[in-house]
Amino acid sequence: MVTNIVKSLGSDLLYYLDKKNHSLEEIKRIINLYPEIKFVSLVGVDLGGNDTDEKIPISIFLEDLDKFLEEGIQTDGSSVVLPGIASLNNGKVDIIPDNDVKWFVDYNYDNIDLSTDKPVGTLRIPCFLKHKGEFIDSRSILKKVVTNFKEEVIELFSNNNMSKAFNISKDEIIDVILTSATELEFWVRTPENNNVKVKELSTSQVMQEQYWKRTKGTVRTALERSLLILDKYGLEAEMGHKEVGGVKAKLTSDGTTTNIMEQLEIDWKYAESLQTADNELLARTFVKEIFQHHGLDVSFKAKPIEGVAGSGEHTHVGVSLKLKNGKIINLFTPENMTKEYLSIPGWGALMGILNNYEIINPFISATNDSLERLKPGFEAPVSIVASIGNDIATPSRNRTVLLGLIRDLNNPFATRFEVRSPNPHSNTYLVIATLYQCMLEGIKYAVESSKTEKELEAEFNKKQGESADYLAKDREYRSELDVFDEYTEEERNSLFGKPPSTVWENLKGFKDYPAKLQTLYYGGIFNDNIINSYYLGVLRRWYTEINSRILPQSAKLIKNFKKIHNEDYEISHLDEKRWNEILMLKVELLKDTDNSISLFTQLRNAIEQGSYDQVSELQLEVYEKVKKIKELYTIYKRNIL
Repeated sequence: MVTNIVKSLGSDLLYYLDKKNHSLEEIKRIINLYPEIKFVSLVGVDLGGNDTDEKIPISIFLEDLDKFLEEGIQTDGSSVVLPGIASLNNGKVDIIPDNDVKWFVDYNYDNIDLSTDKPVGTLRIPCFLKHKGEFIDSRSILKKVVTNFKEEVIELFSNNNMSKAFNISKDEIIDVILTSATELEFWVRTPENNNVKVKELSTSQVMQEQYWKRTKGTVRTALERSLLILDKYGLEAEMGHKEVGGVKAKLTSDGTTTNIMEQLEIDWKYAESLQTADNELLARTFVKEIFQHHGLDVSFKAKPIEGVAGSGEHTHVGVSLKLKNGKIINLFTPENMTKEYLSIPGWGALMGILNNYEIINPFISATNDSLERLKPGFEAPVSIVASIGNDIATPSRNRTVLLGLIRDLNNPFATRFEVRSPNPHSNTYLVIATLYQCMLEGIKYAVESSKTEKELEAEFNKKQGESADYLAKDREYRSELDVFDEYTEEERNSLFGKPPSTVWENLKGFKDYPAKLQTLYYGGIFNDNIINSYYLGVLRRWYTEINSRILPQSAKLIKNFKKIHNEDYEISHLDEKRWNEILMLKVELLKDTDNSISLFTQLRNAIEQGSYDQVSELQLEVYEKVKKIKELYTIYKRNIL
């Protein structure tokens, strides 16, 4: 398999069809030039971020191509995450091809076409999902957001405040370009390396033994081949490097490496927003497959290992104007970068995200492990707060905030925002969609308020208790300090808002902030059906994982905590005391008695009854007690001779 990849990287394969090649004649011409492309797969992305995949013979695709591109194919709604929309008695969903983005060719390097001596390829066509005449998928939502954002921004140039700030008129604008990018972090390990101790990983992290260090052996090879193949697909990979997590691998007698456990990151170039999300989906697929072909498991979980750094997927968002004369203008860059941090719409976009983050966050942190990652001590944000830099001449590099302003005084095109909370399992389509939808509200406020850059900056810099026209009176929104070291948890929660601790607490943002939810509804893009369907899908995944994975795995771990000290020695009194404390916790967590019900049973009962507030509270209590019993057993075991 690895040999086939190496051979094919230098061969004459078709890796993608650009949108300029999507006419009927061009599609037929190009497909006929590459007979190794045997199948077509229509790739729709449901509200859970899952992409569809099927194998349609290329001959079927070509025989009625125009109808295929216009009408797509039908599927059963039970195969996609659309609860409350595609029901068992009304589950027909149409998968409609998108002709305005790249189509990628996915090759099976284990299956060589004997007639061409090339791997068999599948043309993967990004698509939309349609139910009862309405588009209801993640890709279509992002596309609608982009379309509406462009129209609204162009219309804002009818406002003299906006027109004067950029010295251009509405009629001069030919396009508004929404550019985005993601940074993909992930863990790799050899399959046998299941027993690396958290203490070893934590120690290595604190000592910074891995961050940006040299990659070696199979990790280096797989990383390099991942970068090369992403280039083939037009993603223009910019960098691959080690991240903060990991331990040193071991060298075997034959010169290979084993016991690999490392955290890596891969970045590639910016693209327009919908293409960015498609690129990220493709990158995850190929990175996983290439590393697996080198005998390495890949995890994109936000927090695959408790007690060490999780994996983020920092998401960058920016906006530019394209004028009829060909000139490109960054919408967020001020006229004078040495006097202002941001333009008027730039300040609005920044405040739009911060002011509405409670209804963005459910789309970013939708899993148990995503919220496990967002805890103090691991360079992951927990508070709704932004950094713009200590002064205009010093761009922000604060890694403890939710949102960072990225600036380069020598490059006006670089001005953008970095959102640090997403992870590799966040639904990138919906993350980007909600960010831009909320940025639009803030931009409209900033422009229509007729405030200057300095006045908007003053509102962003407001202190707790100061009234503002747009931002909340009881909150602050800026910190250039380390928010973990310089504030207590109580101070953070008071200044920046209390962050959700569970998926349920996060989902409640939809009900707790109905006015902010209307920001997503603006333009008719999100609606009650979409929000409810997404809510139901995340809710079901949350409690199902607790009931079917987290509790059984925790129970198995706790049951393996055995009494190991020898009671015959007088010196065992301390050991006996410690063991009794562990035993009491084991009973509290796992054992039902005539007089009490264990926490695990209480949690299962609450799930069965649909008492989700109680489920959330019990989940946190169980987590704390499981953490405590693990710490106690480590201390107890350490003292045994």
